[in-house]
Amino acid sequence: MEITEDKAVIEQINNLLNMQDEQGLVDLIESVPSNELVHILFKLSPDSQQELIKMLPAGLAAEIIEEVPESHAVDVLEELEPEKAASIVSELPSNERVDILQQFSEAEVAEILSFMEEEDAHDTKALIDYPPDTAGGLMMTEYFSYPKRLTVKEVIADLTDRSDEYALYNVQYLYVVHTKRKLLGVLRLRDLVLAEPDTCIANLAIEAETVNATDSLAQLAEFFDARELGAFPVVDERNYLLGIIRRKSVDLAMAEKSETDHQKSQGIISGEELRSMPTITRSRRRLSWLSINIVLNMIAASVIAMYESTLSAVIALAVFLPIVSDMSGCSGNQSVAVSMRELTLGIIRPNDVLRVWLKEISIGMINGLALGLLLALAAWLWIGNPVLGAVVGVALMLNTMVAVSIGGTVPLILKRLNVDPAIASGPVLTTITDMCGFFLVLGIATLSLPYLI
Repeated sequence: MEITEDKAVIEQINNLLNMQDEQGLVDLIESVPSNELVHILFKLSPDSQQELIKMLPAGLAAEIIEEVPESHAVDVLEELEPEKAASIVSELPSNERVDILQQFSEAEVAEILSFMEEEDAHDTKALIDYPPDTAGGLMMTEYFSYPKRLTVKEVIADLTDRSDEYALYNVQYLYVVHTKRKLLGVLRLRDLVLAEPDTCIANLAIEAETVNATDSLAQLAEFFDARELGAFPVVDERNYLLGIIRRKSVDLAMAEKSETDHQKSQGIISGEELRSMPTITRSRRRLSWLSINIVLNMIAASVIAMYESTLSAVIALAVFLPIVSDMSGCSGNQSVAVSMRELTLGIIRPNDVLRVWLKEISIGMINGLALGLLLALAAWLWIGNPVLGAVVGVALMLNTMVAVSIGGTVPLILKRLNVDPAIASGPVLTTITDMCGFFLVLGIATLSLPYLI
């Protein structure tokens, strides 16, 4: 049923595009639930997507652009005339506007800004100068601030006149400033509404906790984790109010960073991949990783070739080789994840290698012993040879200790070498744990060969 409905909507869109029926398109798009819009949009051909965005009013087009993945939004906007792109970008919240424009060339940004209103262009240009993973790069410039000399009556009157903006901004706090936007404090709406009309708002303002525009994503995550409020003002070194940053923006940025790191670790190293991208482009991005992985697997496989005679004599060992390497790899990946998280939050630094290793090796010894005993018992009961059980159990225990050591410390070492740990930690860990796992199982088995055959 859902597929049939999607097909009907897509046919309607294509028919309206062919007839150049702008109002019909507006009515149809507005009738589609927002959670279905992206799904339907990606079923249109690239040309139809472009034509749809081009024909819709800027506000409605911006609603669609806001819903689609950022990389796709950039692709769509790049194909539009700068004036049309500017009209759509102007309708986006300031933080999302900047996220998109940061992916354009300087010349393209300048051309788009030239078609925007002067105030919007000025604010956007100022935000683009901040790195995307800082408070300045994540903040919004949509907020309400008032000079300290105003009264409650005057502020309420202004809010009433700007009721449309009030609904858009989802305001809970107002900001009280000195001249030239120097922050004095924050004013809660509840205090404003309950105060006497002639009260000066400077008397109602309370001290505001702030973040600096240059604060990193890790610092912001730590800041919000320790507080319950959903938004805070962003200031510069002179305490001038620049914007506000929401908890939602920080959480989203952290989630995107985590997803990007995960994609890099899986070999998608050239940014966000969508199935709407050209097949050749997607294939080339993945092959850049897979071709390297072939070499790494050949290195690991060479260890097995060294012990071919042992493996031939005790063929049951072949069953346990992937178990030992995979289980150790899982333990190592847990360590990688913790180190990546702590690096992001600034909890650890590249020179903390020894401290991190000591923490990890203790976990590796405990978990390695537990897992080794379980595998040894399983092998004994399955194969019926306690020595074989001891061989694979000891190998798993030792390899787990190696894996957590590598997983915990390699991200720090790579960071110090200015290599992206998200890209390189995975292959380094996999290669070493596979090689060590195979070497330990077959090496210990070779020493114990008289008791295994």
